[in-house]
Formats: sequence, structure tokens, C-alpha cells
Amino acid sequence: MITKVQKKELIDSIAKALKGSKSVVFANFHHLIVSDDMAMRKALRKEGVGYMVVRKTLAKIALKEAGIAGTMPEFVGELAIVYGDDLTAPAREFFTFQKKYKDNVKIVGGIFEGKYMTVEEMTAVAMIPSQKTLYAQFVNLINSPIKGFVVALDQIAKIKTA
Repeated sequence: MITKVQKKELIDSIAKALKGSKSVVFANFHHLIVSDDMAMRKALRKEGVGYMVVRKTLAKIALKEAGIAGTMPEFVGELAIVYGDDLTAPAREFFTFQKKYKDNVKIVGGIFEGKYMTVEEMTAVAMIPSQKTLYAQFVNLINSPIKGFVVALDQIAKIKTA
């Protein structure tokens, strides 16, 4: 049994994670073996994403105090909060583990841009590529016509020298 002081400290740590994050994913984990859990936490940490297992009642108290818009999703089973400074990283990085550990972990909702989101909405957020990937795609898109022009000039040069 934990004391009221310990509960207050836990609520404060949850609130701190919520306030310091641009997006939050509510995750359900079930029968995840310790080695997989540790590997997942390590990979998430490497990407700048936090992972905190929380009690549902304490999480609900912290979320009510945070005053987030919308309807809070229902929490069934074990609850973890995945959070980070990047808007899409928590959802994207956790979603990779949802695919890897199929029935053991799943997204049950989240907070994005200050509003509660459903499972479907957070899964859609998870599909957004990282900012580095988007930059690379943009540069590739810009270079594509230039590359085609250079190839065409090269073919013309080969014809004229032949």
C-alpha cells in the first residue's frame, strides 16, 4: 500500500511528464516479458521518448488537473504513458513496437496538440514520417527534375560526340 505522500509524488511526476511533452500516447501493455520491455524502453530513450508505467487512477487525476480538451479515452488493463518533445515521435516510435509485439502492446489513445485523441487518430499520427525523413523526401523531390535534366544533357552530348 502506498501512502498519500507517495501518491502525490506519483501524480506530480505524471503531471510533469504531461506538461513537458508536445504529445503523449496512452499505451496498454499485457504479458510483455521483461527483456522485451527493457529493449523497448532503451530504444525509446535513444529516440528521446519517455516511457512511464502508471496507475490508471493516478493518471486520471493528473490528466484532470492538466485540463486537456476533449474526452479522455477509457483505460483498460495496464497503462503506460509514452511522451516526448517531438510531436510525432512518441506515437511513431511506440507504433513500431506495437507492430513488433503484436498482442502485447497497443496504443489506446493519446494527447496531440492539447487535445485527447482516439486510437485511430494516434495511429494516423504514428504514420507520419520523422522530420529528417520528410526533409530527405523534399530534397529528393527538388533534385528529381534537375537529375532528369542532367541525364538528358548527357544523352545529347553522347549523340553529338558520336
